[in-house]
Amino acid sequence: MEEPQTRAVREILPARETIEGAGVHLRRAFGHLQVPKLDPFLLLDDFRSENPAEFVAGFPWHPHRGIETVTYMLDGRVDHEDSLGNAGVIGPGDVQWMTAGGGIIHQEMPKAVESRMGGFQLWVNLPASQKMMDPRYQEVQNARIPEVEVSKGIRARVVSGEAGGVRGPVRDIVVDPEFLDLRLEPGAVLEHPVKPGHRAFAYLVGGEGTFEEEGERIDSEHLVLFGDGSRVRVQAGSRPLRFLLISGRPLGEPVAWWGPIVMNTRKELEVAVDEYHNGTFLRRGKSPA
Repeated sequence: MEEPQTRAVREILPARETIEGAGVHLRRAFGHLQVPKLDPFLLLDDFRSENPAEFVAGFPWHPHRGIETVTYMLDGRVDHEDSLGNAGVIGPGDVQWMTAGGGIIHQEMPKAVESRMGGFQLWVNLPASQKMMDPRYQEVQNARIPEVEVSKGIRARVVSGEAGGVRGPVRDIVVDPEFLDLRLEPGAVLEHPVKPGHRAFAYLVGGEGTFEEEGERIDSEHLVLFGDGSRVRVQAGSRPLRFLLISGRPLGEPVAWWGPIVMNTRKELEVAVDEYHNGTFLRRGKSPA
């Protein structure tokens, strides 16, 4: 059997403060400036806060087309509703994997619980062949996301993909993603397989650690982009380490991006924007009043 190849750290990106929606303060780990180095992923936002003034304005009605949005909550809640008539709450530990496909209009309004609110939103690109697919949701409540002891001192919540012999509940996603929330006790070492050829990155939620053999110490609110290989190696430092480990199959297609709409060509983008402004954007459902 061929020896597993440990992925090297290709780049370290600090999350940068920005404001989105109607005035939500957040930290952006990566976005349009990093296209295409994180293909098929487009954006990762860290919106954790203990100050309601930084998030109560939320994300009022806005469109999406051509992508999937993944909301993973740690604290508080997000009330959401959309043009298909769906409405609900994403609470602590819950995941919403929304495929916008050919078009959806929705709003997301954060609410604090015990003065805390926070989580992450990841944008995943769709290939040209499926950008106009019907919108759909995979909503998974906290209790349905398995948590497994991968090895001594290492626990994983498995949203999608597999860890410790356990598969996550989010499945049948185009880019074959793995989405893990990992906790390592001080000094613990994780060696986790990642499909060769898939893009892989880690985002540090808390603590510090090294992400390759003899690597530099990296602390929270940084993103680690890995090179290719068949596994990642992570060692926690003197404090507990928590991070998201995310990977997926690159699309290798051109990206045309306007706000919450991502297509392949400028012409497709112009059509989408025109349709949004003239009221013909939606293939299903109806525009919110």
